[in-house]
Amino acid sequence: MDLQLKGKLALVSGSTAGIGYAIARTLAQEGASVIVNGRTQAAVDEAVASIRAETQGTVLGFAADLSTAEAADEVVRRHPGINILVNNLGIFEAKPFEEIPDEDWLRFFDVNVLSGVRLARLVLPEMKRANWGRIIFISSESAVQIPTEMIHYGMTKTAQLAVSRGLAESVAGTGITVNSVLPGPTKSRGVGDFVDGLAKASDKSFEQVEAEFFDHVRPTSLIKRFGTPQEVASLVAYVVSPLASATTGAALRVDGGVVKSAF
Repeated sequence: MDLQLKGKLALVSGSTAGIGYAIARTLAQEGASVIVNGRTQAAVDEAVASIRAETQGTVLGFAADLSTAEAADEVVRRHPGINILVNNLGIFEAKPFEEIPDEDWLRFFDVNVLSGVRLARLVLPEMKRANWGRIIFISSESAVQIPTEMIHYGMTKTAQLAVSRGLAESVAGTGITVNSVLPGPTKSRGVGDFVDGLAKASDKSFEQVEAEFFDHVRPTSLIKRFGTPQEVASLVAYVVSPLASATTGAALRVDGGVVKSAF
């Protein structure tokens, strides 16, 4: 299937590894020009070189912390004409509620929510002029099933759903669509490292720890395994394409059935 992404310019925040990297690589494979972002130049250079080698596509790099207003302004100034924005940048940590200080609540909101708000605000005027654009917020199943072990993270994922829906309604009747995508437990680099650490500490294999996780922590999963970054990227690539012109204002789940609802 041709997703008709040739000639499109996409920015994927937080895309040097994991879900972001898979999205950037998939969009490049489909013919879009892609801006890869990470906090360090070394990580960005490595990701850009890897995606170019795999796809032969046009891949650009932008090394900066896009949770800051200064970096957001700079990426849009340096790369005008962004018509696909994938807000993937995000942080997470497990911490008991009583031990989460005000600073952590503010930091999580700034990185996970405001980073996407700022970028959307900056790219929207050009999208409106062109009457075409795609904005995606990478949320999580944690937006609707708040994890007790990281309530501050879940709060930010729910906030993304609100921003996404409200923004979609604000551009009703245009060629711009706004959606959120809700991955379930996914074997990103951070999750993989975390599970590997648990496996070593308990003298178990990764597969054993994975099975226990889905038996006890996410028992509603229908696939009974971690999803892959590519499984998320495949959905995102379709939703940002011209083929998905009737999909907007939606919270699209790629969670392996973890959320126990048909709707």
